[in-house]
Amino acid sequence: MDWLRKIPIGQYVAGSSGWLRKLDPRLKFSWVVMFLLSPVLAGPLWRIGLVVGLFALTLFSWLPLRIWWRSSGLVIALAVVVGAFSMLLPTGEPSATLAVRSPHELPNAFVLAPSWNLFEIGPFHFGKIVLGPLVVDRRSAELGLNTSTLIFTVVHSVNLMLLTTSSEDLVWTLRWFMSPLAWLGMPVDRISFQLLLSLRFLPLVQEEFQNLLRALASRAVNIRRLGFKATLALVISVAERLLANILLRAEQGADALVARGGFWLPPDHFRPAATLKERVSFLNIIASFLLLLVLGLRGKYGAL
Repeated sequence: MDWLRKIPIGQYVAGSSGWLRKLDPRLKFSWVVMFLLSPVLAGPLWRIGLVVGLFALTLFSWLPLRIWWRSSGLVIALAVVVGAFSMLLPTGEPSATLAVRSPHELPNAFVLAPSWNLFEIGPFHFGKIVLGPLVVDRRSAELGLNTSTLIFTVVHSVNLMLLTTSSEDLVWTLRWFMSPLAWLGMPVDRISFQLLLSLRFLPLVQEEFQNLLRALASRAVNIRRLGFKATLALVISVAERLLANILLRAEQGADALVARGGFWLPPDHFRPAATLKERVSFLNIIASFLLLLVLGLRGKYGAL
């Protein structure tokens, strides 16, 4: 019943092994933003390269295998299932609207005939796959590939940053990036402190959900014998109890904060400004150079 604790998704795991823990959190946040935004309008080769690069980064980060292999396997399984559904489900027929004039009548017109083969290099090509009523062509294959790679890069990159970055460092990083908004009168310190409290509540939400599942298991509830209506009522009651317990925890946290004076602390209180030696370390310089290199490659080869 403790499977939520064995799969630390979105939780910081303390330790000293792994060079990712020593990397500046601002650089880690910049890398995550690159993994989130670079797949937009990118080709399949770039998306596959991001997946391979992210998996290689995880493998050679020297992090303990026990803190990331379960979450990685879960994310890979989710990406494969969603990608398979996206590939097999119908994507719609192409538009049957004809042009007013033929492209061959236009001067200096370049006509590119569309190809829906799954694989085509020169004279070699591999056509579509027909599985009864299901047809997998190039259009559906690209949709499944884009969906699965996007799920893996988005979820795993964020999870890798949260595994190696404490809540205080992450909030301090967001405060550093949002510091120009303070000139416009936005309460950046207060927003950062609220985000820190929200991150602190994530393990409490998982604990409440774990307790509810343990309560159902101890009562030997048989879902198969309940029927559809009784199962739906059970799910609704469990969700209602989960929401009530979370709100109760939030109220207890607010009361504890008020009892201690009701003051909030700026992010610099949890993590002082980095020293000059930490900012210009060799590891941060290498990470910055590789980030610029990847951005340059995205601009040149991202459409492939």
